[in-house]
Amino acid sequence: MSQDASEATGPRGFIVWFTGMSGAGKSTLSRAIRDRLQSTRSVEVLDGDEIRTFLSRGLGFTRPDREENIRRIGYVARILARHRVAVISAAISPYRDSRNEVRRLAAEEGIPFIEVYARASLEVLVQRDVKGLYKKALAGEIPHFTGISDPYESPESPEVTVRTDSETVEAGVERVLATLRARGLIA
Repeated sequence: MSQDASEATGPRGFIVWFTGMSGAGKSTLSRAIRDRLQSTRSVEVLDGDEIRTFLSRGLGFTRPDREENIRRIGYVARILARHRVAVISAAISPYRDSRNEVRRLAAEEGIPFIEVYARASLEVLVQRDVKGLYKKALAGEIPHFTGISDPYESPESPEVTVRTDSETVEAGVERVLATLRARGLIA
């Protein structure tokens, strides 16, 4: 009469943490992965722009405010993952220490954490920027712009790096899914 633990609890929750500069493709990749997983399990995307609107309103773009934003996203991600949700975070998260803190806190709870670095050249980011924010930042018109007037600290050893300026969305998605399969997180 005893039920197998995996049957009783369902699939394990985990966090896929996309990091990269504005326009690097984090949201696009996140939505594509969500679309691939949602037929088989609960999936939530925590998009940086939406989080700033609904959870972190009032925070600015100073380093302490950016770090607090990442802490909040990490906290929500852990809550969801505890309840067997596949959580996909798509936030610039420019500081290595903040990302490492989110990883450490997840590990302390036994929540798998996969860091994905969405990477593209500055030239491509400027070309993709329909709002012209990079051009304004490069002209000194926007203070605290990540990667221009504020630092972006690239991950030192992400589980996956997707070169969004030279590979297709589908190829990047497949590499992330392959990593999740290799870790036994998805079938």
